[in-house]
Amino acid sequence: MVSALDGITEIVLDNIKMPSENSDQLIPFLKRIKRCYGDPVAVLSDMGKGMVAAVKEVFKAIPHLVCHFHFLRDLGKDLFGAENEIIRKRLSKHGVGALLSRRARRLKKLIDNTPNLVDRFVGIVGGEGIAESSAVEYIPTIATHTLIVWTLEGKHQGQGCGFPFDQRYLVFYQRVQRLDAILRQLNDIQLTAARKDNRIYRKILHDLVGVRDDSVLRKVASRMQEKVEVFDNLRAAMRITLPENKRGLNDNGQLVNIKTIEKEVQKFTNRLCKDKYFSKDPNYQKMIRQLREYWKKLFSDPIMVRTESGYRVIQPQRTNNILERFFRDIARRNRKRSGANSMERTIKAMLADTPLVKNLENKEYLSILLDGKNSLQQLFAEIDVQEVRDQINKLRNESETTSAETKRIIKMLEQPESLIPLLQQQDRTPFSEAPLVSSQAAAGNAPMPDSPDYAPSFVQPRSCSHNQPESNRVLVS
Repeated sequence: MVSALDGITEIVLDNIKMPSENSDQLIPFLKRIKRCYGDPVAVLSDMGKGMVAAVKEVFKAIPHLVCHFHFLRDLGKDLFGAENEIIRKRLSKHGVGALLSRRARRLKKLIDNTPNLVDRFVGIVGGEGIAESSAVEYIPTIATHTLIVWTLEGKHQGQGCGFPFDQRYLVFYQRVQRLDAILRQLNDIQLTAARKDNRIYRKILHDLVGVRDDSVLRKVASRMQEKVEVFDNLRAAMRITLPENKRGLNDNGQLVNIKTIEKEVQKFTNRLCKDKYFSKDPNYQKMIRQLREYWKKLFSDPIMVRTESGYRVIQPQRTNNILERFFRDIARRNRKRSGANSMERTIKAMLADTPLVKNLENKEYLSILLDGKNSLQQLFAEIDVQEVRDQINKLRNESETTSAETKRIIKMLEQPESLIPLLQQQDRTPFSEAPLVSSQAAAGNAPMPDSPDYAPSFVQPRSCSHNQPESNRVLVS
């Protein structure tokens, strides 16, 4: 599915379905766009070879720009896509996600059947200590459940931009490693004289043995983490999809002069070229080659446009995420309806003009479409509202969600390692074994790889350490 839209009004102009994105099929489509709407000020697209050739053929004198989002996405996939796939497969082989999910469900049932247990544990986290001896035996249960939920949430961490911006398999693996270290320390803390109360820690530790002892997984994750750091530095230079940004696909890049961005990316490229480690690595050399190849398409000069009020200088958009967001929404709806992650069948069954639904968000377009009718609601007045509500409630009940109480505890802890000193204060044994992680990490002060405070320098051994003017008509495809 290929769509073209006006970058200013965000109105979808035309669509076409084709088995593959090749120039032979794209050229007639772009000629149809040109015949109906004329020449655009600029064309913005991804880096597909078919699209590049077609635009060059149809819009010969029109600037063709590359979407910064898609450019970064392709660079990241090339840089550490192989490592990401290895981590995914090895985690799947060990089945640790499924094991932890089953444990979490069983523990949640036990917790739900114990009145006021969550409130008591919240008091402990808040520094009140263990006031009732009857609650002591349940502390390992709720502590373990909280840690497992936090670990599983690692699979959903990120901005919602997808790989490589979100590295959910790497983050999940890092959290599994931290869970293992925390549980080993908690296992040395006895809140009662009965050692069996800590049995739940040992059960989870047994589930994690395969991942913990996987040397291949450990080495690949370390290598991927290094590459992610370099990739994040490029994201920062290009001022788009920054790790701390929460806008996901709504992120069209910071409103910064394009020349400022170009200078920052040039500095990034120079650092990679000068560092001996990166200059010898083929993965980083490929990144440099791609930056140089698409440089002019990434950092276009402002465009002079003649309007009714005179000439204006405009800067085209940096991304075509409008369409990306639309298709992501279709994929999300498809998953909710069918449970399938693949969009292949949906796209095959979809009419070519389905993306025109996007235009319903435009009031002028909608007014023309209704042709005198008051609203679209009139067209759907005969739908049984109660049946729709029943189906929505059914989906909500069937889905697994983290309880509000568990989310509250995780938020209070900030770092899961902070559980260790809290429970050590209640330790009933005269001596404890030596800790398996540093005291700084145990207190939750040491930044971890998936922590927002973890910020390695750019150039280290084996590690990389204004307003934008409103644009005129820009074709986005």
